[in-house]
Amino acid sequence: MEYHSQMTQEEEALLIEEKFQEMLSAYKNSPHRQKIEIITKAFNFAKKAHQGVRRRSGEPYILHPIAVANIVISEMGLGSTSICSALLHDVVEDTDYTVEDIENMFGHKIASIVDGLTKISGGVFGAQASLQAENFRKLLLTMSEDIRVILIKIADRLHNMRTLSSMLPAKQLKITGETQYLYAPLAQRLGLFAIKTELEDLCFKYEQPEAFAQIEKKIEEIKPHLKTIFDEFSQPIALKLKEMEYDFDLQMRIKSPSSIWQKMQRKHIPFEEVFDLLAVRIVFTPKEGLSEKEQCWIIYSVITNLYKPHPERLRDWVTTPKANGYEALHVTVMGNSGNWEEVQIRSRRMNEIAEKGLAAHWKYKTGESEDSELDKWLKTIKELLEHPEPNAIDFMDTFKLNLFASEIFVFTPKGDIRTIPQGATALDFAFYLHSDIALQCIGAKVNHKLVPLSYVLNSGDQVELLTSKKQQPQKEWIDIVTTAKAKSKLRLIFKKEIKGITKHGESLVEEELKKINLTVNSQTMPELLSYYKFAHADHLFYAAGRGILNLNDIQNVIFKKKSQSRWMKIWKLQFGSSSKKDKRTSVDLDKSKTIQLSDNSNNISYRIADCCRPIPGDEVLGIMEDDNSITIHKSNCPVALKLKSSSGNRLRSVEWITHKVLSFPAILEIKGIDEVGVLKEIARIISEDYSINISKINIETKDGIFDGILHIYVYSVEDINNLCMNLLKIAAVKSVNRIDAVD
Repeated sequence: MEYHSQMTQEEEALLIEEKFQEMLSAYKNSPHRQKIEIITKAFNFAKKAHQGVRRRSGEPYILHPIAVANIVISEMGLGSTSICSALLHDVVEDTDYTVEDIENMFGHKIASIVDGLTKISGGVFGAQASLQAENFRKLLLTMSEDIRVILIKIADRLHNMRTLSSMLPAKQLKITGETQYLYAPLAQRLGLFAIKTELEDLCFKYEQPEAFAQIEKKIEEIKPHLKTIFDEFSQPIALKLKEMEYDFDLQMRIKSPSSIWQKMQRKHIPFEEVFDLLAVRIVFTPKEGLSEKEQCWIIYSVITNLYKPHPERLRDWVTTPKANGYEALHVTVMGNSGNWEEVQIRSRRMNEIAEKGLAAHWKYKTGESEDSELDKWLKTIKELLEHPEPNAIDFMDTFKLNLFASEIFVFTPKGDIRTIPQGATALDFAFYLHSDIALQCIGAKVNHKLVPLSYVLNSGDQVELLTSKKQQPQKEWIDIVTTAKAKSKLRLIFKKEIKGITKHGESLVEEELKKINLTVNSQTMPELLSYYKFAHADHLFYAAGRGILNLNDIQNVIFKKKSQSRWMKIWKLQFGSSSKKDKRTSVDLDKSKTIQLSDNSNNISYRIADCCRPIPGDEVLGIMEDDNSITIHKSNCPVALKLKSSSGNRLRSVEWITHKVLSFPAILEIKGIDEVGVLKEIARIISEDYSINISKINIETKDGIFDGILHIYVYSVEDINNLCMNLLKIAAVKSVNRIDAVD
C-alpha cells in the first residue's frame, strides 16, 4: 500500500496500525519465542516519540521504523530484541529521549544496540569524511560486540533505498554511492544475498535509470522463453528425484539487472550475449541416515547422469563453505537447448542460511566446537580495532581489504585447511597464522618447492613457512602483503618511518607540480591517484618517497595530455534555468537543482574526467571542486563511486543539453573476420557517412581475426550508437563496443 498525502489523520492512524500488525503477523509466524508485549511497548513508545514528524515523502515518520522492523524479522529472521531495536533506532537521534531512557524502559541489550545505531547515524560518510570514518570505526567496534547493530543498519539502509525516489537527485547519488561502496559488500559478507542483490539493483536503477529500464524490459520479454527452457530442463530431474522419494523444490532463478549490466560492461557484450541468465535451484529435505553433504553429491550424480557437466565449473561449497557461511553445490551442465545451465543444490538448512544469512547461520550453530569462517572474520575485525590506523580513513581502507576479498583455500604442512583472501601472498599467510611467525619469516615452501615471501598463493596450495630468529621485518613487506591484518600490523611497526617517507614523497610531488604551475589540491589529486593507481594520497606519497614512481610523468604525461587535448579545455556551463540574463551563480550552488551542461553559457566552469570520458547522452554526475568548477564523471565510473562515498556533500546532479557544437573523444573496440577491404569500408563509414574525425587507429590481425581500437571524436552517445549499428552491417565485422580506456 502506497502512502497518499491526502490522507486524513484517521486514515493515517489506520495505516500505521495496519503496517504494525503486518510486521507483528510475520513475527507470530516465526519460530522465535513470542514476546508480543515488549514489541508492542516499543512500537507505542516510538510512535509517541515521532508524533507529528514526517519523512521527506510526506508520510508519518513512524512508518520507517516499522518497515525496518519488518525487514529485520521477515528478511533476516531476527527476534524480539532486534525488532524492538529497529522500532527504536531513530528515537535517541531525532527526539529528546536518551539512551538512559531506553535502558530504563527496555533493558541494557536493546539500549546498547540503539546506542550503537545512534553513533553511526547519518550515513557512513558525512560532510567531514574523517569524522564519518571515525563513526565507521565505532560501527565496527559495536559490530564486533553485537552483530545485530550492523544487521539493523543494513535493514535501515534497504528501506531508505526502497524509498529513495522522494530524495533530491544529488542526495540520491550520495546514498547510492555509499550503498555500493559499503552496504552491499557488507550484506554479501554477512550472507544476506537477497538483500545484497536488491541493494545493487536499486543503486543501478537510480544511477542509470535508462539502462535499468531497458534491461528490465528485456528480462520481461525473455521470461516466457526462459520459463520454457526451465520446464524442459527440470522435468527429467524432478521425475528422478520423485522416484528416489525426495521432498524437494525446483526454483527458477533469473540473473538480476545489476548483475547482467556488470557482465555486459565487464565483457563489452550486448544483453543478447549474456547466456547465463537462468539458474536452476534444487532445495531438498535431507533423508535420515545420510549426511547433507552425501545427499548433495547423490543429487549431483542424478543431474550429471541426465546432462553432461562442464569440467571446469563445479563449485563445492559443501565441503568447504564460503567465509560468509554459504553452503551449496553448484554444477554447470549442457542443457538440451544447447546452452550451459547452472544448477544449485542446497538442503533446506543451507537455503535458509543463504537467504537469511547470519541469523540462520547462528541458529543452526549448535554444538559446533570449531569457529566458522564467519566467526574468524569477526575476530579479524576485533584485531584490527585493537591496533587501528592513526588515520581513520586509512583504517576504513584497510577494513575494506577484508570486506571485498574473495577466498581461497590452502593447506598447512599437516593437511589442515585454512581460508585466506584471494591474492594473498606467502607472507600474508604467515601473518594469518601468527604475527610472531610472520616477523621471522624468510621464505616458504609451496607444494614442496621453495618460493619467495611475495609468492601469490592459489587455492589448494600446501604452504610451509621457513623462519629465522635473525630475521627482521623489512619495509618492502608492506608492498608484498595484500591482506588487512598484515598491512595493519606492518604499518604499526613502521609508523614513524612511514610518516617521514610519506612527507618526503609529498614534497617531491609538490615540486613536480610546481614546475607546471600546479599544486596538490582536489583537482590534481584525483588525476594523480587515477594515473598511478592508488586509493589514497598518503599511499601515493609513500611510494613517491620510496622512489618507486616515475614522477616525470606528472609533467610529461598526466597534465601535458590535458593541455594539448582540445576536449580537456575548461568549458562553460549553464546552471539552472535557460534564462539568457547574465546572472552569476553564487559560490554555494543550490544542491536541489540539476546543473545543465551547455556549450555557450558563462556561469560555471566544468571539465570532463579523464578516468571515464563521459559524452553527451551518458548518465553523469558532477563533483564540485574547491575552485567552484565541476568535474563530470560517468555515474558508474569507479573513481566516481569512491568520490560519491567520500565527498557526498560535493555531489551535484547534472544533465547534458549540449549538442553538435563540442566534440568529445571516444574509443571503440572493433572485432571481426580479416577480409580484403574491410578496413577501407570501416574508415569510409566513419569519415564519409558520419563525418567523424578519427584521431588514432590501431588494428591487429591474427589467424584470420582482426582486433582494432579506434580513437574518434563524436558529439553524443547517439552518434556512437548509430555508428556502431552501421559498422555491424559490414558482414566481416562481428562486434563493436565503446570502451572507456585501453589497457
